[in-house]
Amino acid sequence: MIELAHPLWLLLLPLPLLLRRLPAFKHRRDSVKVPFFKRLVELSEEAPQTGAVVLMKTTLQKILLVFTWICLVVAAAKPEWVGNPVEQSRSARDLMVAVDLSGSMQATDFATPNGEQINRLEAVKRVLIELAEERGGDRLGLIVFGSAPYLQAPFTEDHDTWRTLLLETEIGMAGQSTVFGDAIGLAIHLFEKSDTENRVLMILTDGNDTGSKVPPVEAAKVAASRDIRIHTVAMGDPTSVGEEELDVATLKRVAELTGGAYFQAMDREELQRAYAAIAALEPEEYESISFRPRHSLHHIPVALVMLYYGIYHVLAGLGASRRRPNHAV
Repeated sequence: MIELAHPLWLLLLPLPLLLRRLPAFKHRRDSVKVPFFKRLVELSEEAPQTGAVVLMKTTLQKILLVFTWICLVVAAAKPEWVGNPVEQSRSARDLMVAVDLSGSMQATDFATPNGEQINRLEAVKRVLIELAEERGGDRLGLIVFGSAPYLQAPFTEDHDTWRTLLLETEIGMAGQSTVFGDAIGLAIHLFEKSDTENRVLMILTDGNDTGSKVPPVEAAKVAASRDIRIHTVAMGDPTSVGEEELDVATLKRVAELTGGAYFQAMDREELQRAYAAIAALEPEEYESISFRPRHSLHHIPVALVMLYYGIYHVLAGLGASRRRPNHAV
């Protein structure tokens, strides 16, 4: 189907008809008055004429002018070929994962199915990789935090790159402390740049907040006002004390304020169950975008004009050559 992007240009089509009402262009020529005019007429054998001479266009020239004007106006109106509707689906959710990289994540209290003991961060990586494979439609982001929060991976649909950046994380690379209140603040800032309304933050930590600029509960209140759900996953033993104490109450409160859920992961199986529960709470959502591809055709009338002019001048040149007298040598 063909549509015009700027149809108002077609209002210029009758403009030449208005210009025809203008007076003809007159050009004055110099002349010489001589007393022997009659003698010159006799010698030249030409009959004297009076009045103006109006140069008339040939039928071919008239057709060429009309055709050129129509083509140029149509080209200015920009005809477009509009294709059939095309629908594309994209994720309707941004899922940010915040991972604690403090020194306590070094504890090797998680076991693989074959009995191998691994540290907490390694267990998190393995389960998150499975999560990325299952959440193929979500845009994933990654924040790492310790003494300060850092953006490891912005929101992306490229899960392979996200997985690579996850595997590159190491314990202590963000510092030895645990400032998950500031991690929530960084996530809020990143979500504000997103145009997706369904926003989910998942926090994994095995400690308690140690000096965030914004306390976790206060940051959670701000997140709730921005329609951001926070799911918290506590890793490790909740009965631990001292520097490794796990602040279960704060994690539960953060999840509660934002409409999220709190999970306790004492081992890898519990961690997997926590992610399965989160997946059930956050089913994949998609939004469809429909558009019709458009291809501009304005070059076609311009090309026709150029072709017509070329043919006209070729024919005019051939006609002129035939009218030239042949001189014998």
